[in-house]
Amino acid sequence: MVNTVKRPSEGLALQVTEPARKAGLVEENSEGETTRRADVRVYSFEGLLMVVDRERMDEAHIVELLKAAAGDTKTARQAIDATIQTAGHGYQVPLPPARDAGFRKGDPAPCHPAPNMLVISKNSMWNEEHGEDKPGRVAASLLTIRRDQVE
Repeated sequence: MVNTVKRPSEGLALQVTEPARKAGLVEENSEGETTRRADVRVYSFEGLLMVVDRERMDEAHIVELLKAAAGDTKTARQAIDATIQTAGHGYQVPLPPARDAGFRKGDPAPCHPAPNMLVISKNSMWNEEHGEDKPGRVAASLLTIRRDQVE
């Protein structure tokens, strides 16, 4: 199931519990207690948000991803620093630049993990039969680039 953009006390945010775990943006001990919540930078492009771990991603890798995202979307909006937050029984990421990227409260926001990164896009394909969400073309390209970077 795809989560939707929500409005907590300030700004916009997205529940990202499972993707954040898969991306390594949060870590938990064997008792399920949070041991790390990443400091991230949220980059915005038209219909796309890229969330990167500021401590664990190489600057050159980030630049490569930014160039690809800007080239594919023909846009580049603002970038803002944030921290993965505890929300309920999981985690959320604040999305200060979401409005610049065209996201509004209640919009479906498919979130796809890669090592130390999340890609949130407005254009994805939800497969009801298999219960999976496939990223849109630009998001898929960024995920492939990131996976290639860490191999």
